[in-house]
Amino acid sequence: MNHPAELAVHQYLENAKGSDTHMSEDTIDKVCDDIRAALRRQFGSDSKRREFKPRMSNVGRPVCQLWYDKNKPDVAMPRPTTFVMNMMIGDIVEAVFKAILTEAGVEYEENEKTTVEFDEGAKVSGTADISINGAVDDIKSASAWSYKNKFESYDKLYNMDDFGYVAQLAGYAKGLGKKAGGWWVINKASGDFKYVPATGLNIEKECGKINSSLKKLRENVFERCFEAEPEFFRGKTTGNKVLTKTCSFCDYRKDCWPTLQQRPMIPSRAVSPKMVDYVYIKGEEGGINA
Repeated sequence: MNHPAELAVHQYLENAKGSDTHMSEDTIDKVCDDIRAALRRQFGSDSKRREFKPRMSNVGRPVCQLWYDKNKPDVAMPRPTTFVMNMMIGDIVEAVFKAILTEAGVEYEENEKTTVEFDEGAKVSGTADISINGAVDDIKSASAWSYKNKFESYDKLYNMDDFGYVAQLAGYAKGLGKKAGGWWVINKASGDFKYVPATGLNIEKECGKINSSLKKLRENVFERCFEAEPEFFRGKTTGNKVLTKTCSFCDYRKDCWPTLQQRPMIPSRAVSPKMVDYVYIKGEEGGINA
């Protein structure tokens, strides 16, 4: 285990299997309050799109995505209806996990608001999930794949951090004057959980990256953060080019890549080949040879 509180949580859940636990009415009321606020956020008046501004929760994302958020939000691809449900599930998981921490006897501070000022008066604000023993932690719900792969370790997360989780934690720590702790990660599919310590996270370095992103946003000149990649099939290049994994998850990919076509993998002879985001197809007119 990577955190002393993990044992306390495991013990509480172990006791719960045999109905040998108690959850106070105050804790239950707090869970209800948190879920009520989440419902307003996802389905009520709080769900309306606000004018873009950098926040701890978004400022670590690729700056080209932030440029779109700022300048062309209306060209975003429609999100599936499952998006809102997944967000709601994440809110519920966070509320319940905090309740379990409370009842397991883990002392923590929660919902600490903070603001960090960067160059030229730029300010970025956010609200940290929890702090334990002077270290800021974030609570994340994850798919089975992300739980196993992205959140395997800090190094893996750092190299697969499309959503800016590292910068988010660093910003909270900087603003609150605390250490960067790590991530409590809950597998939405299985209920497994673990703590991933932010071992090696350099707060000043990450805040320097945030500062650089804010500078580019002020300059307001669009530049792609990633180029298309060669497609490989059975160890050989096909001559086609495809989006990077990061770009494949971007809501603005169709506007950013006008020649984008999602097709079944062209060289595959499988009955149901996987879908691939192509931006250049060898032998076809109109592709961008990026």
